[in-house]
Amino acid sequence: MTIRNPATDPSRERLPLSIVVGTYGHTQALKNGTVQAEGIALEFVEVQPLIAAYRRMVRDLEFDVCELAPTTYLTAREAGVPFIALPILLTRRFHHSEFVCRPGSGIRVPANLEGRNVGVRAYSVSTGVWARGVLRNEFGVDIDRVTWMVDDEEHVTSLQLPPNVTHVADGQSLVSMFRSGQLDAAIKGAAGVGRAGAAAANWETDAVNADEYYDLVPPDTGQVREWFARTGIYPFHGVLAVKSARLERAAWIADSLYTAFCEARDVFLENLRADPHYEPSGSHYSLLAEIVGPNPLPYGIEANRPSIEALIGYCRDQKLIRSNWSARDVFLDVG
Repeated sequence: MTIRNPATDPSRERLPLSIVVGTYGHTQALKNGTVQAEGIALEFVEVQPLIAAYRRMVRDLEFDVCELAPTTYLTAREAGVPFIALPILLTRRFHHSEFVCRPGSGIRVPANLEGRNVGVRAYSVSTGVWARGVLRNEFGVDIDRVTWMVDDEEHVTSLQLPPNVTHVADGQSLVSMFRSGQLDAAIKGAAGVGRAGAAAANWETDAVNADEYYDLVPPDTGQVREWFARTGIYPFHGVLAVKSARLERAAWIADSLYTAFCEARDVFLENLRADPHYEPSGSHYSLLAEIVGPNPLPYGIEANRPSIEALIGYCRDQKLIRSNWSARDVFLDVG
């Protein structure tokens, strides 16, 4: 049965869709009902932490629409999971300063990571993929000579990992190994030593604190600005995946969702222009706007082509996927 576009069938009731998406400044207008998707009744499901929803989506297709980490999405597509992403790239940040080092490790420059044990929550976590791409392409590090220590499962369980990826021993974690000196360096935050244990609420408890490490590459807005100007790569996290079965029955929902997410983002950006510190993430996106231009949350394939193609290349290089996709192979052309 084909469900017609409600724009041409105003008598039809709104189509209910279950959806998981983070609560951001640029999604608030959707989640509080200020902006609505035409013809759709969005049924928001809250999952904490958000990555727990990624697993439920890629393994069981539990939701009609779900935010996913981009590398989770790409590896799941490679594995044949029947969904496709809309070019709504939900969060943005750069990754030159993701690695932290243990005092006494002797690591002073990125090349010193070669031959060392470095922690990352899971090999396919998007932050790790972006950060390893920067290591190889900007700092010349042979990332295949690093032993990547992981203490959590991959979202896509069928994923075959390279031989230089090792799961920590039972009873250990990245946090415990970092503190004991068994790890020389690690990704910070939820992608590494900024949390302990598997995906669960309050997993930041007992994380490694900022006074226990030093940054391998100190934050440098000038360095990031130069990289973006040279490459056009603006790393993204969070893509919006829709079950193929839903689109096969009602293709119009892709345009409706895309339009609604754009409208909600525009509400956020208008408020941000009036007050750069509006909403907790306001300062973050105001700073990014100084680097990338007045719209720090660009949606659509063409506006993001360099970034999408860079991530696909990083995933291939890091042996997470084999497919030589283009941006239009993995994102639905809407907008």
